[in-house]
Amino acid sequence: MSDTKPALELDVAARAVVTENGIEILSAPEGVRFELLPRDYAATLIPDDDRFAAENLAYWEHGLLVHVAKGVELEKPLYVQVTSSGGTLFWRMVVIAEEGARFSLIEDLGSNHPDTEAYTNAVVELFVHPAAKIEYVSLQNLSRETWHFGRYKAWLERDSELDWVIGGFGSKRGKVWIENDLAGPGATSRVTGAYFADGDQHLDYDTFQEHIAPNTESDFAFKGALRESASAVWRGMIRVEEQAQKTNAYQENRNLLLSDKAHADSIPGLEIMANDVRCTHGATLGRINREELFYLMARGLSRAEAERLIVRGFFQDVLDRIELEPVREALGAALEARIPQAS
Repeated sequence: MSDTKPALELDVAARAVVTENGIEILSAPEGVRFELLPRDYAATLIPDDDRFAAENLAYWEHGLLVHVAKGVELEKPLYVQVTSSGGTLFWRMVVIAEEGARFSLIEDLGSNHPDTEAYTNAVVELFVHPAAKIEYVSLQNLSRETWHFGRYKAWLERDSELDWVIGGFGSKRGKVWIENDLAGPGATSRVTGAYFADGDQHLDYDTFQEHIAPNTESDFAFKGALRESASAVWRGMIRVEEQAQKTNAYQENRNLLLSDKAHADSIPGLEIMANDVRCTHGATLGRINREELFYLMARGLSRAEAERLIVRGFFQDVLDRIELEPVREALGAALEARIPQAS
């Protein structure tokens, strides 16, 4: 299995390679349990009313447990490479950051061939204990013949922090649920999403910010660019419980359409039971600026080069939110690469 190459070349603290044939653990540092997930490990965050999550929890064969001990701080990221070779892959991961632990974790989900026909289904649970911090990067670059479903949920305790980066580029049809429960006072969650679809791709993101405790903060920002006949849907919900006073929550979704046939839907929502909160949301949908395009082409750039520059500018504020420089650069390059060299 180890001959498959990761999409990101990084200097890492630990690496796991996951395929339909199993999981290979290549390294693990002291203070970190980076091991096979016991088959009888019960899900505690994922509800049983989700048919795709229920299917995963019933049929998963390959799972990873990432457990970082109390007070452990890792300078290098933990890296999980998940590669689909065709057929069906049910993948599961449980991540536990004990009190005061601080680390980065990268999940890189892709296919070994661009024409691979496959079905992938992922469930990931993240437990962020008091004063712990996780920077979690989840990248999806599956083949154009793959149907992908994912359910991701995090539980944040007192003064914990989650910085979550999501990149969506592949799959034929994709549906991903992203949920954060801010359960302890002082918990902070920031989720940054970037996606690019073309051809007849369809990407669907459903985000949920659940504020349970007082003095919590969440910031969800998703941006997408769509070409040809691609489509995307984003649904966002901020829910503030009655006891969650002093909540500060924000959500936004911005889409850039690069063709007349591309389509995007943004559906933000608020459910607020508390009376001392600050909750805002925004959604925009726009086409490429013809004046900007003309300006750049008048200065010698081809249409493709001009579009690539505009796309980079559109995503720049999202990319600036990513702390890990190699991930930031790789994500920016992947976005630019979706614009053809010739128009």
